[in-house]
Amino acid sequence: MIHIAIVEDEKSYIKQLTEYIDRFSREFSQEIKLSVFTDGDEILEKYTADYDIILLDIQMQFIDGMTAAEKIREMDKSVVIMFITNMTSYAVKGYEVDALDYMVKPVEYFSFSQKMSRAIGRIKKREEHYLLVSVEAGVQKINIEDLYYIESFGHQLIYVTKKGRYSSRGVMKKMEDKLTPYGFYRSAKSYLVNMKYVEGIFEGCCLIHKESLQISRKKRKKFMEVLLNYMSEVAQ
Repeated sequence: MIHIAIVEDEKSYIKQLTEYIDRFSREFSQEIKLSVFTDGDEILEKYTADYDIILLDIQMQFIDGMTAAEKIREMDKSVVIMFITNMTSYAVKGYEVDALDYMVKPVEYFSFSQKMSRAIGRIKKREEHYLLVSVEAGVQKINIEDLYYIESFGHQLIYVTKKGRYSSRGVMKKMEDKLTPYGFYRSAKSYLVNMKYVEGIFEGCCLIHKESLQISRKKRKKFMEVLLNYMSEVAQ
């Protein structure tokens, strides 16, 4: 479930955004919880960091949206903020508080649905995903976000993570298929690397966690393409 907060002092826009969210929920089969506030001071009072997305009007009577966003960011670094405004000059300042985007009044549904899909996409990227790996002592749960790379030795896979190294029997191709959607790329026959942790490329190797991992010659061009695409997606 996605928890969305609307912070807007005009009843007509509250009604419109509520209808848009309901329509989006039905069209994309997305379960949504909605909270509505009519001014910045209302959402700030006893703020709890359980919102996923905040649609925040910039011009409001008591506490304007930009001030509210600055205070929200002090308490909540991860919530997705999108501004609603009729003045694009204000919206540009939103990047100072890491706002994802802004909507210009009057808001059209097509634009709204695109921006909402982008916001939910960012949220889902943050969700934690795990691998369950059979090790000698039993089963090890590995957070994919903490996985630097996997190295293969015959039928043995070495999982190199922030918390240490784990060895397990396995097939690299299966791990490649499973982890590619999470930003991993097979740089060579023996290495499956998390593009998130690539610090640089030197002499045919990528540097991850102060270790040089081979990039096969036939994969160097594709590796650069995947890395640039990954960096571009993260920057959005």
